[in-house]
Amino acid sequence: MKRILATLTTITAVLIPLLASASTWNIDPEHSNVGFKVRHMMVSNVKGEFGKFSGKLELDERDIAKSKVEVNIDAVSIVTGVAKRDEHLRSADFFDTAKYPTISFVSSRVKKMKGERLQVTGLLTMHGVTKEVTLEVEGPAAPAKDPWGNIRRGVQATTRVSRKDFGLTWNAALETGGVAVGDEVTIALEIELIRK
Repeated sequence: MKRILATLTTITAVLIPLLASASTWNIDPEHSNVGFKVRHMMVSNVKGEFGKFSGKLELDERDIAKSKVEVNIDAVSIVTGVAKRDEHLRSADFFDTAKYPTISFVSSRVKKMKGERLQVTGLLTMHGVTKEVTLEVEGPAAPAKDPWGNIRRGVQATTRVSRKDFGLTWNAALETGGVAVGDEVTIALEIELIRK
């Protein structure tokens, strides 16, 4: 009996830290931002964001490379501050949200970098096209308890993509040369997570 108890104690001592090292964190959309910027008329950047999105981080504290990320963005929720431009971006010239209402990202690998930095590579699906992209990530920050007892963490992530790679090819030539909308889009995420 003592031997059985000793074995169970050993198994429990090994399993509890392993279970504790893996946790699920949901995106808090009220305290997060999914933004982008793109060159306009070759003279300035136009910024925008998506107002509706969801996602989760399956975080493995013991082996960060085993962590996983999923994000879903409502493409219809695009906002740039100009209603006419937003309508154009939702049209078939750009995102064609009637046909492709969702943008998604699913990670395939996580690589630990120096300090609190990670590289998260995965498949980005937008406008019906799926391409591999790599996000440069800072965090996740140390957990903190909010006034209501929730445990929170934060991450920041950036990447650059070619919109043409995703079939977003609409443009207009300028009289002075060049085009109205740049090809490279910078995506910037400010994400606050709540432990499930």
